[in-house]
Amino acid sequence: MDSDEFRRKITAIMSADVVGYSKLMGDNEAATVRTLEAYKNVMATLIGQHHGRVIDSTGDNMLSEFASVVDAVQCAVAIQKELKTRNTELPDNRAMQFRIGINLGDVIQEGDRIYGDGVNIAARLEALADPGGICVSKTAFDHIETKLPLGYEFLGEKEVKNIAKPVGAYRVLMEPRVVIADARKKKPVFWARKSFFIPVFAIIVAIAVLVIRQPELNQPSIESDSLKRGPIDLPDKPSIAVLPFDNLSGDPEQEYFSDGLTEDIIAALSRVPKLFVIARNSTFTYKGKPVKVQQVGKELGVKYVLEGSVKKSSDKVRITAQLVDTINGHHLWAKQYERNLEDIFAIQDEITKEIITAMQVKLTEGDQARTTAKGTENLEVYLLILRANSYNNNNPNIENNAMARKLAQKAIALDPKYAVAYQVLARTHLYDFWTNLNKPQEQTIAEAIRLLEDAIYLDSSYAEAYSMLAWACTQKGENEKAVKLANKAVSLNPNSAEAHYRLGKVLTFTNKLEGSILEYRYAIRLNPIPPGNYLWSLGLSYAATQQYDEAIKWCEKAIQQEPDNLMARVMITAIYSRAGQDDKARVEAQEVLRINPSFSLDRFSKRASPILTEALRKSGLK
Repeated sequence: MDSDEFRRKITAIMSADVVGYSKLMGDNEAATVRTLEAYKNVMATLIGQHHGRVIDSTGDNMLSEFASVVDAVQCAVAIQKELKTRNTELPDNRAMQFRIGINLGDVIQEGDRIYGDGVNIAARLEALADPGGICVSKTAFDHIETKLPLGYEFLGEKEVKNIAKPVGAYRVLMEPRVVIADARKKKPVFWARKSFFIPVFAIIVAIAVLVIRQPELNQPSIESDSLKRGPIDLPDKPSIAVLPFDNLSGDPEQEYFSDGLTEDIIAALSRVPKLFVIARNSTFTYKGKPVKVQQVGKELGVKYVLEGSVKKSSDKVRITAQLVDTINGHHLWAKQYERNLEDIFAIQDEITKEIITAMQVKLTEGDQARTTAKGTENLEVYLLILRANSYNNNNPNIENNAMARKLAQKAIALDPKYAVAYQVLARTHLYDFWTNLNKPQEQTIAEAIRLLEDAIYLDSSYAEAYSMLAWACTQKGENEKAVKLANKAVSLNPNSAEAHYRLGKVLTFTNKLEGSILEYRYAIRLNPIPPGNYLWSLGLSYAATQQYDEAIKWCEKAIQQEPDNLMARVMITAIYSRAGQDDKARVEAQEVLRINPSFSLDRFSKRASPILTEALRKSGLK
């Protein structure tokens, strides 16, 4: 190996391996492969969120590196907790556990790969870990001993294969105390936290759209403050934001078409796991504004921006698109399409594939299939659904919801096999469920569920339908089913902010609060300029774990973004009250009444827990 082709460096290495992989494969090969793929996606997401990089993911092993041992250990803890949660949704004989080893050591880097004893020691430490556990080297422990609120158990100096000297090893515990080798015999101390929010979370979500704007019913660092709109760190994979295509048709009525084309390109790109794609809600905040792509790249945390324009006539369409590198401002790809309008589907596929090629992303056959959703060949049906979406996306209200329903029903009549039309129609019923309390609630939610199940029957890869169905199932108390559906949605579309957001909701319903916090925060990274309900929902989960400072921070973000967001005001009032900050609770209670002078605690209490009601009553609300 020529020294010019590699370099040495010190890095934190994490090696993870499946426990009993051969037995799992022998029992059910297909199920094991599906679970492994899903779990690796979760792990890769968490590695990205903790500033790490996946080096290799062959078979049942995943090797990654971090610049910081603290990041590596925090990531490993998050992985084990998240996989433990997900394993509860599987039969005992299908649960998949990983062992994780972490070492800080010298490695040789050649291209994207790393080699050497530093890597080998991490692998040997992984073998020493318990199933679902973490083992770190002495060199790693020395860097984290006083920096993380974790416990550690010294396992001694271990002789490991192909390593000349014994390796000091520590078991990482999930409780905040350091122990010695024989201290496992002592009974650990735990603090039980019971949340007053969980019993009422379902109803809070159900009534939320009465008072706030809902998003379309539709891991990289997540520490940046999206509201300050400052620079955000880039993910460790190709990242892109698709800005709303300009409508050059000279007719404002054609805005739905240019918006719809943009949304479809975002949807196609987001289904590719090798990409990181910013959500529609964030990119559409730039609509009609003169912005520089470098500015967009910094504010949304992406390397690439796609922008373009659309001019549509009665039967012709001209689309111009260009892909720009936000780091240096260089145009990587640009093309103009002049076709018959009926060729719009082919144009969308071409744009998507050429963008991916320009970003130098190599797709497997499965990835290529993901870029093309199962749609309709009927242009009239497609345009009907674009119009329906424009009614609910741009100004959701009762009248627009009724128009969207009519258009979706017409689309289904013209093409009964178009899955998207069923999802759009289901969305109108869910809107009714939230806003029209005079309609029979059970009947409304049952109709939405039926339509979503039809959509999934027509397109088993339709992530949005799985995600919406998951939320609908929680309204019937089918929480375990909802968790499986929500996880399925995320695995089908790992770039869907809404899918991660709804998974966060579902995990909160099932009291899996650490998981819900993780999903909400990743949804916000995918949607860096999120709607207020993303923010106060995250605050709600923090409050449920009695992390009141974090809970208040995120509710304040929601209020800063949407000062008249009533649910954010209600939640922060209750949180202040429960945290003993009575003066601030009373101030926020007055804000609740400013936004909704007819707010009635008596009426609210019929759908909320006594503890939440008492917290609000203590603030002065009646």
